[in-house]
This record gives sequence, C-alpha cells and structure tokens, in this order.
Amino acid sequence: MLAFLNIFFFCFHTILILFNLFGWIFRKTRLANLVTLGCTALSWFLLGIWYGFGYCPSTDWHWRVRAGLCLEVDTRSYTAFLVNTLTGLHVNTVLVDRATMILFLLALAASLSINIRTWTATTEK
Repeated sequence: MLAFLNIFFFCFHTILILFNLFGWIFRKTRLANLVTLGCTALSWFLLGIWYGFGYCPSTDWHWRVRAGLCLEVDTRSYTAFLVNTLTGLHVNTVLVDRATMILFLLALAASLSINIRTWTATTEK
C-alpha cells in the first residue's frame, strides 16, 4: 500500500502544481483553479503559522509514506524534490522556493484577474 501511495502522491502533487500554474488558462477550469490556489495559500500561510511557512498537507503525507518505505527525502521543499527527482539535478532549495513563490503569485494574479473579468462581464449582461 505504501508503494502505491508514494506513486499516488507524486502524481497527485505534480498534477496539482501544474493545475495551480496553468488551470486559469482554460475557461472551464478557471473557478476550480482559483479555489485550489486559495487552498494552497491557506495551507502555506495559515497552517504555516503552526507547521512552518509553506506547509502543505500533501507534502507532509507524502514524506510520511516515503519514511515508511525507508526512502530518503533530502529537502523540505516539495518543488525542489520534484525538480531533483525529474531531472536528477540537486538544485538550490532557496532558489527553487523563491521561484515557486513567484510563479504561485503570478498564477494567483492571473486567476484573480481573469475570474474577476469573467464575473464582471457576466453580471453586466
């Protein structure tokens, strides 16, 4: 079961990150994208008060699964883990975390902007 969960979390989390970054582009996924970005922000900033800035339950659960499988995790950053795993490169975690925050904020701004424009256009009709 742990081996399945390890693959599940890797796929789920990767898809969630990609959806957070690009889900605002597609008309049918814009609202869902705004919701997942909001949940991500709440996790990072609100839960982060108690668990540490950038806390993500999915990361926490995945790290627990990997620990159960005796698989080493050499970073707290899921994005750095993802880059390391997919490319084989061991990137600077601080740099990856900064890039993650910048890309998150850009995606959030795009999602908010396009959703507000859509809602405004809908209510004006």
